[in-house]
Amino acid sequence: MNIKREKWSNNFSEWFDWVISEGEFYDYGRYPLKGVGIWLPYGFKLRQAIIDIIRQLLNNTGHEEVLFPMLIPEGLLKKESEHIKGFEEEVYWVTKGGSEDLDVKLSLRPTSEAAITFMESLWIKSYKQLPKKYYQIVSIFRYETKATRPMIRLREVTTFKEAHTIHSTFEDAENQVKEAIEIYKKFFDILGIPYLISQRPEWDKFPGAVKTYAFDTIMPDGKTLQIGTVHHLGQHFTKAFDFKVQKADGTLDYPHQTSYGISDRVIASLISLHGDDRGSVLFPLVAPIQVIIIPIPSKNTDDTNKILEYSENVKSQLISAGIRANIDKDTEKTPGEKFYIWEIKGVPIRVEIGLREVQNSSVTLKRRDTLESKAVKLSELITEIRKLLEDIENNLKSKAWESFNKKIFYAKTVEDANKILEKGGVVELPWCGDNSCGLKIEELTNAKVKGIPLESKKINDSCVICKKPASNVLRIAKTY
Repeated sequence: MNIKREKWSNNFSEWFDWVISEGEFYDYGRYPLKGVGIWLPYGFKLRQAIIDIIRQLLNNTGHEEVLFPMLIPEGLLKKESEHIKGFEEEVYWVTKGGSEDLDVKLSLRPTSEAAITFMESLWIKSYKQLPKKYYQIVSIFRYETKATRPMIRLREVTTFKEAHTIHSTFEDAENQVKEAIEIYKKFFDILGIPYLISQRPEWDKFPGAVKTYAFDTIMPDGKTLQIGTVHHLGQHFTKAFDFKVQKADGTLDYPHQTSYGISDRVIASLISLHGDDRGSVLFPLVAPIQVIIIPIPSKNTDDTNKILEYSENVKSQLISAGIRANIDKDTEKTPGEKFYIWEIKGVPIRVEIGLREVQNSSVTLKRRDTLESKAVKLSELITEIRKLLEDIENNLKSKAWESFNKKIFYAKTVEDANKILEKGGVVELPWCGDNSCGLKIEELTNAKVKGIPLESKKINDSCVICKKPASNVLRIAKTY
């Protein structure tokens, strides 16, 4: 074990690569294709637990899961001109089947608005069938030309949850946007991931959207990561497909749509935001293993056998209580080496069992978040473990939000904003609301405009560009 522990906040990029590799979450950079990664069994279980949460939230709010083809004919993708213009430099095209040229170019799905709208036009004829709320969890493909990053900036996004809804009126679609925002708030709150919700500026909306709202978190290095988006699509796609439904008064009109998505970035942020210099600190709710048992062998073989038998009994009790537990039985590693790797993996609680614990009918518990240890009688094991898991979740949530809130700043000048951006975080600047001033702010700060707060802020300062009275604040940050 000659791997150097990287600093979580001071050298975050290297820390993240180290954790996902040594923690056996994700293998990135070794498959012979840029911008793709492989979910290893431990990481896949974490991913699956997170997917189960969003799936339950969507199912409980009337969404229905579907599965669409990965291939989209060129004609479908180009139906909505603004949409394809926003993606045309990122589309992967399939032009051959075997050695034969295809009659129609096929795109690998960059997103599914066009494909789903086309099929909805065949399925839905009347307002009586509305609203409809579909979602799927699939891979999407985008030819990223920027520097790719594992889980964060990929050419194949393997965990893309996209929801697509359709409504009779603009107002119904607007209400669906509000519901989507609430679903995502609940989702990120469950996982202890802090966020800002912003309405994206006109020049940075999703291609084909009337409005775009985004959830951003702040990573340990101070850069922001977009972890969720919600789009009000209006009638852009239904008009492009000449898709009308019959209204209650008998007339025909184009229905209104929304879409919203999350991706692998949720898992990246979960691993990153709760981590420390020793590795990941997994949120107990989704940790593949909530308790790892480490037997401390004795020099005496009979005593070691007693320790192993006792460890099996502890594991059995935990599993019977619905707690995900395992024993590290590797005889070629010392307890210290085992402590090291399970800390990188972020298992919430470590149970240490040696001869002393066997003789005292006890165990020693060590929590991963604070590294505090305590001895517990075997008779109190389940009660203590459950309490600890709850305490760890509450502590991780509290620490994440506390750190997050310290990275949000207000500046009255571009110069002050630039000084703050050098250290990292989100800066809110007074803004008149004019797009030209917003673009100028982006230019002068060399940062990304994130948008305006979901709930408008009243301020008495002047726009940092034109000096007219500010109508709101504009959020800017360095981003991934």
